[in-house]
Amino acid sequence: MARTQGRGMHGSTGDPGFRSTGGAVRAPGRGGGGPSSGAGRTGGLPGLAPHKPAREVVTVVAEPGLVVEDAAETFCGAVIRADIREVVLEDAAGRRRLFPNKPAAFLHEGRPATLVPPQRATPPTPAAQQHSASGSRRVENVRARTALPHRIWVEGLHDAEIVERVWGHDLRVEGVVVEPLHGADVLVDAAREFGPGPDRRLGVLVDHLVTGSKESRIAEGLRRDLGPAAAHVLVLGHPYIDIWEAVKPRTVGIDAWPTIPRGIEWKKGVCEALGWGDERAGARRVLSSVSTWTDLETPLITAMEQLIDFVTVGP
Repeated sequence: MARTQGRGMHGSTGDPGFRSTGGAVRAPGRGGGGPSSGAGRTGGLPGLAPHKPAREVVTVVAEPGLVVEDAAETFCGAVIRADIREVVLEDAAGRRRLFPNKPAAFLHEGRPATLVPPQRATPPTPAAQQHSASGSRRVENVRARTALPHRIWVEGLHDAEIVERVWGHDLRVEGVVVEPLHGADVLVDAAREFGPGPDRRLGVLVDHLVTGSKESRIAEGLRRDLGPAAAHVLVLGHPYIDIWEAVKPRTVGIDAWPTIPRGIEWKKGVCEALGWGDERAGARRVLSSVSTWTDLETPLITAMEQLIDFVTVGP
């Protein structure tokens, strides 16, 4: 099965039910001791930092299955997917992490390496596609599993449609149901009624989950309201005002999402600024433009991958 192991892309800290993403930090190396004869040091003078010749950086094609390590040596795994912006690695335990694809950001066979995405002469035909829209390995000829008791909630219908477009195959294989909340304001009451527990985990994806936002206050209130049951709830989000803004601008044919003044409903303002007509027309434009994970911004991808892990992988 495509997703039977953990797939979290980033480490997590804090309360097990409410985690924020973040990378691991390596301890700084310890310097040498006292004065020396100066051998191997710049100018032969004692007390100066040793001169180390620059290590050659190799360029490696990031074909699926290539094993590399991030330059900070915090994670080693095989390439699952890669483009010019991001690389996803999966380790032997099935855990996944997403890294920015920057020059010399990885180690290949112990050497600093810059990964470049593989060049495709022609797009693969549908029959030849081996990966789903989310980049996970496609499972063919498998009927959707009976729905698990766990759930993933998103804020609205547009969120659910984009999640289905990119992660629908994975969710059906795992038997995970995604349900729209129709607004974060109902989250606390809905979660209390859901009754989360060890065999009934709840993942929640919210928009604009940043310090001081309404959504962050609702998430904190949920933690207090649920008490011990909060350990079985994971609330994650992205920093964008709306799920549309988590779609890369180039995907919908614009240079950037417009800035909408406070007091104007964001989607309505966007449609007016871009000449898209009403919100329904705008939603059709956005949804029809999204086809794979590469059309979405990294924070949304990371949050969804972690939520799927949370409701499908045992503690």
